[in-house]
Amino acid sequence: MASELVPVGRVGRPHGLDGSFLVDGASTRPGVFAPGATLFVDGEPATVVACRRGSGGRPVLRLDRPVRRGAELAVGRETLPPLAEEGAFYVFQLVGLRVEQEDGRLLGHVRDVLEYPANDVLELDSGASLPLVEACVRDVDLAAGRIVVAAGFADPE
Repeated sequence: MASELVPVGRVGRPHGLDGSFLVDGASTRPGVFAPGATLFVDGEPATVVACRRGSGGRPVLRLDRPVRRGAELAVGRETLPPLAEEGAFYVFQLVGLRVEQEDGRLLGHVRDVLEYPANDVLELDSGASLPLVEACVRDVDLAAGRIVVAAGFADPE
């Protein structure tokens, strides 16, 4: 079941005395934290009892059961809306893809996609970090399991 789940945040610090908590790295997808919604906390289902906005607009949630701080919050992959544009992808779909330069040189596999203010960054298992921008990423082929990047963005061997 874990591979069918998509992360939408993490349990942050407590907020109040009723079991509510701030959500760290919260998804901005509408309705994901709506009262009555099902979230998976470390893979186990939980129901959102209440949701409000805290400081900085971060969601403050209360679930139907206690959860540990730092636990991953996720939704079922089947609940995701279809992508409108051809060639579009969800960021989680990039994890595990092979990354190679246009000349065919293997740079590694995507270990994580990190959020930065200017753009997301592909973190590779080889230790390289590549910006997820059009000048760097030439092609994302989910079916073939690969990302092609322009030469010059990775350190030479």
